Amino acid sequence: MPAVVYCGASVLSLLTGDPAYAENELRQDLWRAEQAHGCVLLVLALVTLRYVDEAALLGSLKTLVRQSIPAAAVLLPVAFFLSVLSPRATEPNALIYLACVGAVSLPPGSSPSVSSGARRSGAIFTRGRSTTFVKLDPSPHESLRR
Repeated sequence: MPAVVYCGASVLSLLTGDPAYAENELRQDLWRAEQAHGCVLLVLALVTLRYVDEAALLGSLKTLVRQSIPAAAVLLPVAFFLSVLSPRATEPNALIYLACVGAVSLPPGSSPSVSSGARRSGAIFTRGRSTTFVKLDPSPHESLRR
């Protein structure tokens, strides 16, 4: 969270004090994308981590899910920020490819955690275009574990 605040303050200081920043539209666009992706993915990571801890996932799958969304929350903004560090940049440098790595790390973390969170409290059945959620009663031993 402090990194997102620091990046936002940096962009704000550039807006008010650096004329080279205002003249380079590519740099403005990528740094705005950096800030937006960082904030949204950070919130997604925090929400997902809460449900992953409660999910009944195997150890290695839980580790993959716990690390993939935070990795995307770091890699995507870093790629946008570092790819146009020069005020005279006319196109992103090779570090923009870190965004591809971050984008690939996002789906493994979001798919299992969403479905396992639903399985924890019920079951989802899909037939054709209709989806039904059935609330499951906890076993008598479930209340003893809490």
